Amino acid sequence: MTPREIAALAAAAPSVTVAVAGDLMLDETWTGSVERVAPEAPVPLLSLAAMSRRAGGAGNVVENLAALGARVVTLGAVGPGEEGEWLARRLTTLPGASGTVVVDPLRATPVKRRMMSEGRQMLRVDEELVSSLSPSAERELLAAARRAVDAADVLLLSDYAKGTLTPALMAALLEATRAKGIPALVDPKGRDYARYRGATVVTPNRRELETVTGESARDLPAVARLGARLRDELGLEALLVKLSEEGMLLLERGKEPRRITAHAREVFDVTGAGDTVLAALGVATGCGLSLFEAAGVANRAAGCAVARIGTAPVHWADLLEGASGSPHEKLLDRAHLPALSSMLRRAHKKVVFTNGCFDLLHPGHVRLLTEARRGGDILVVGLNSDASVRRLKGEGRPILSESDRAQVLGGLDAVDFVVVFDEDTPEAVIRELKPQTLVKGGDYTEASMVGAPFVRSYGGDVVLIPLLEGRSTSSMVARLKGGL
Repeated sequence: MTPREIAALAAAAPSVTVAVAGDLMLDETWTGSVERVAPEAPVPLLSLAAMSRRAGGAGNVVENLAALGARVVTLGAVGPGEEGEWLARRLTTLPGASGTVVVDPLRATPVKRRMMSEGRQMLRVDEELVSSLSPSAERELLAAARRAVDAADVLLLSDYAKGTLTPALMAALLEATRAKGIPALVDPKGRDYARYRGATVVTPNRRELETVTGESARDLPAVARLGARLRDELGLEALLVKLSEEGMLLLERGKEPRRITAHAREVFDVTGAGDTVLAALGVATGCGLSLFEAAGVANRAAGCAVARIGTAPVHWADLLEGASGSPHEKLLDRAHLPALSSMLRRAHKKVVFTNGCFDLLHPGHVRLLTEARRGGDILVVGLNSDASVRRLKGEGRPILSESDRAQVLGGLDAVDFVVVFDEDTPEAVIRELKPQTLVKGGDYTEASMVGAPFVRSYGGDVVLIPLLEGRSTSSMVARLKGGL
C-alpha cells in the first residue's frame, strides 16, 4: 500500500458502518515484576504493579473498527456483574459505536487474564463458562439482528465458540445480509463450518483448515486444494487462509489462488491478530476495495498487530510504517486532510507541517525538511500551486510545475505527504491538518508565520530552523539569468 492509499482509506472509513456479531470477552493484563520465587512453591512471585483492561474476542474486532474510524453496530451478550457491565459500557461508548449488548443472567462474561513481566507473558488464567444464550437473550438479539444489518455496509461474524452465535441467530444474520446484498465475513471456530454456509468469506488459519478438513495443509498447493474444496462445499465467494509468516492465500470462486505476502515484522505477540484481520478486511471491503485489495490491507494490519504486546488495536497511521510507493504517491488529495489529521491523532503520531514554493530544490530546502522531520513522526509539506507561485513571485515563476515540484519533494525520505494549495497562504491547510508543530526557515519570525497563532492556540509548537547561507531559489534564478 502507498501512503496516499492509506490516507484515502482513512478518509473513507467514517462513512462505512460495520455490524459485528459474536462472542464478547474481557481481556485483562496484570503487569508486575518477578524478583523471587514464592516461599510456598517453586513458582515465580509476581509483584503486581498495574492492571489494564480491553475488550476481547468480538469486542476486540469492535475496538479495531473504532480505531480505524468506522461506525460500528455491536451484537453480543455478557453476563451479570462488574466485568459484563464494564464490557457493555466500553463497546457502546467507543467513537461511532452503537448496538445491542444483552445482559444474560444465565451466562458468565468470559475473562482472560494475562500475567506479564518484562514484556513477557508468564501465565494466562481463563474464567469462562461456555453456554448457549438464554431464550430471552436470544430473542432480544434476533430482534436486533435485522436492525443491525439494515444499518450496515458489511457484517462481521466473530465466532469464538462461546455460545453467542446460536444456529438461529447465525441463520437470521446471514439471511438478512443476502436479502440486503451486503458481504458477510466470518472468523470461524470449531469443526462445524456448515453453520457458515451462505457467508461471503470465511477466514480460517492453516491449523483451522486442517481441523475442519481432517487433512494436512503443509504447503501452499495443499492449502489451495483443501481451501477450494471447502469454499465450494459451503457456497462461499472466497476463502481467505491466514498463513502466519507466509502471509495469506485468497481463494476466490472462478479465479486462480492469489497469495498475499507477509510484511517482515518481528513477532512479539499474536494475541488478537485474527480480530485485526477481520476488522481491517471489513472496513476495506466496505470502502469498496476488491477482496484481493482488502486482503492486502488486512495482511498489513496483521503485521502491525503481531509487532506489539496484547490486544491493542491497529490504526491507519500504524500502516504508514514501511508503506512504499513512488514520489507521486505521496501527493495527498486536499479533501483527505481532515481524515489524515484525525487518524494520526488517534494513533498519537506527532505531525509536523511546513510549506513553501520549493522551486528548484536546493541544499537549504533539504536541510529544512530533514530537520523538520526529526521533530515528529509525520512530515506534511504544503506546496504552493503554480497559480499561487505566480501571484507571489511574478511572471516566469515557477521554474518547475507543481507536479514536478511535488514529485521532487516526494522523492525525499524526510517527506511523508505533499499537499498542494492554491491560496496565497497555507492558513486553511494548517487549520484542516491541525499539526502539532509548525516549521519555517530562519528568515521568518513567529510573528510573521502564517498559522502560528492557530497552532499555539491548542498547545502546538512553532519552530524556526536556521538557513544555510547563500542558498535560496531567488539567488539561483538570478545567477541563471546572469549566465553564471
